Amino acid sequence: MADESEEAVRNYIVEGDLYAIHFEDVLAGVILFISVNDSTVELKNLAVIPEFRGRGIGKASIKEGLVIYKNQGKDRVIVGTANSSIDNIAFYQKAGFRMYEIKRNFFFNYPEPIFEYGIRAMDMIMFEKTLM
Repeated sequence: MADESEEAVRNYIVEGDLYAIHFEDVLAGVILFISVNDSTVELKNLAVIPEFRGRGIGKASIKEGLVIYKNQGKDRVIVGTANSSIDNIAFYQKAGFRMYEIKRNFFFNYPEPIFEYGIRAMDMIMFEKTLM
């Protein structure tokens, strides 16, 4: 799953709703949502198998999740990604999310540093989307 340590994923995977993403009857990825409070749900993890990327599967899965959680009375979805995750930053903005917070030094305590595009992951950029 996405970019967090395996230990971190094991700790939070049981807290939320994990959905399999299928494309033409083949498992193409997973998406995990965790309720934050009565009004907010967090898109905690989205992982699409590389050969299925670029087909709109991730965005479609998010859209389906937004419908589910809006029907449950949620009015806000949040998601975070590393400052170094350039593709993710663009992806979430294209999916209609807006930046609202930077969690400085979020990735400093990870067992191993994470690098993407030669950039060290240091801060978590938080995005939000209002469900209407």
